[in-house]
Amino acid sequence: MKDHQLKALVQVADAGSIRAAARVMHLSQSALTKALRELEEDVGAELLTRSYKGVVFTPAGQALLVRARLALATLEKAREEVRLLRGGAGARIAVALTPLVAATVLARVLAEFRRIQPDAALSLEEGLLTNVVPGIIEGRLDFAVALANAQDLPYEVDFEPLAQIPASPAGRIGHPLAAARTWAELRGASWVLNLTGASQGSHLVNWLEANGIDVPASTVRCASPTLMLELMRRTDHIGFGPTVLIRDSIFGAGLQEFAVEPLPPPMSLGILSLRGMPLSVAARPLAALFARHLRA
Repeated sequence: MKDHQLKALVQVADAGSIRAAARVMHLSQSALTKALRELEEDVGAELLTRSYKGVVFTPAGQALLVRARLALATLEKAREEVRLLRGGAGARIAVALTPLVAATVLARVLAEFRRIQPDAALSLEEGLLTNVVPGIIEGRLDFAVALANAQDLPYEVDFEPLAQIPASPAGRIGHPLAAARTWAELRGASWVLNLTGASQGSHLVNWLEANGIDVPASTVRCASPTLMLELMRRTDHIGFGPTVLIRDSIFGAGLQEFAVEPLPPPMSLGILSLRGMPLSVAARPLAALFARHLRA
């Protein structure tokens, strides 16, 4: 299994066809096809099927593709570390963060990190678990700081809990149900929730079901924090999120917390990374800064 063969496999997946992948890699189609055929012979399984609709990955091809992405990303990280040790160009770090981190410790962490590694190229993205988990497994992300339940994560992802984050229902200031104190009073309300796996919305729904409390019947599913906030501010939709964000003067502007009891147990905020794979020389101090500030 060779480097150029894995690159060919990944590029075909990204480009959608052998012709497009060959063009991106500056190879002839025959050369790229040969690399893929040799890779199939090496692993002893068909990886792709070709038809008039294009290229389709077999189950074996899909499994190898995930590992190929990780292998190539790991090799690139190794090259970066060697360049750093030899005084070369700055490293690249890719991190996913939940909005909670952006509203609390991110500014302080970045200020300290820039003093330590001023030349590092840092890339940030939204810390939704639907993007975070594949990003970590495929090596696109060095690590993530997000809310999660450890038991809901795949084995490949390691989770270091740092803080417990309580959450509560919230809506616009002046909401007609703002004085509600029980879940029964919210029966029939319109909700906007992130119901993706291991999200706070799904955590709420699971807790309601487990405690025999009516689950919201009218719910807009929304995986975008920005869209969720705007619906909460501009309509009578009720959301559910970290209490510290709802109380934040900027993030929670126009919102008020509903003092409903009881509430679900807090979720853990922590660092997610690839199990058994040490963080790079550049990413390690950044993760340590997040850990220190969030524990505090």
